[in-house]
Amino acid sequence: MHHLSAEMRACVEACLACYTTCLSSFSGHCLEEGGAHVEPKHARLMMACAEICRTSAHFMLLGTPHHKHTCAECAEICNECAQDCERVGGMQDCVEACRRCAESCRAMAA
Repeated sequence: MHHLSAEMRACVEACLACYTTCLSSFSGHCLEEGGAHVEPKHARLMMACAEICRTSAHFMLLGTPHHKHTCAECAEICNECAQDCERVGGMQDCVEACRRCAESCRAMAA
């Protein structure tokens, strides 16, 4: 990551942390909790969030200017995921990871 600015490195790290948190929270916590945690809309949102975070990190690491587009979408999906995880409850790690990633991606998209 030596070719990336400090701001972009921090965003890659926030994206990968959110990817890891969303994926592991869903496959561990949500599937075990059941109920609202496994509603199709919530499940799809968490998986979409994990995937756009991974994709945004990938685009930044590639050094393509298209990262601005993926980061803009990532910020939007992360905000939505944070709100939904808050609604479902008991998912504060996911809420915080999504909010950190959204803030960082918003800055990268600008």
